[in-house]
Amino acid sequence: MEKTKRYSKKREAILRALRASDRHPSAGQLYQALHPDYPDLSLATVYRNLARFQDEGLAVSVGRVDGQERFDGKVSPHAHLICRGCGAVVDFFQVEQQALSALVSQAAWQGGLQVDRSELTCYGLCPDCSPRQNSETPQN
Repeated sequence: MEKTKRYSKKREAILRALRASDRHPSAGQLYQALHPDYPDLSLATVYRNLARFQDEGLAVSVGRVDGQERFDGKVSPHAHLICRGCGAVVDFFQVEQQALSALVSQAAWQGGLQVDRSELTCYGLCPDCSPRQNSETPQN
């Protein structure tokens, strides 16, 4: 039985907030941002809609940061860096998608696997936390 898609102002607001954010928010962060405008919004509603968005291909999970799952409303192919310094999740779209696809295809072929989807998540330091960046900053 297929779920019916009823219009919901809250669902629309959650998706709009997710797509507008470059910070890859958690469910709790979305809830905190939307609660002032939607006082009857519950955290469970945010979680339920994030799961629905993932099922419908409207959002992706980019992993857990400090114990909280983080989400992205930008679903075009791109990679992420999760900063081990401050926990920021940074998009980078400049990854050569053909090279990444070739790597995944080769690994799948060698392992006899069928890959339905792949994601690239790197872990390191964002520009604000990078020692190189910090050492180039003039000291007063």
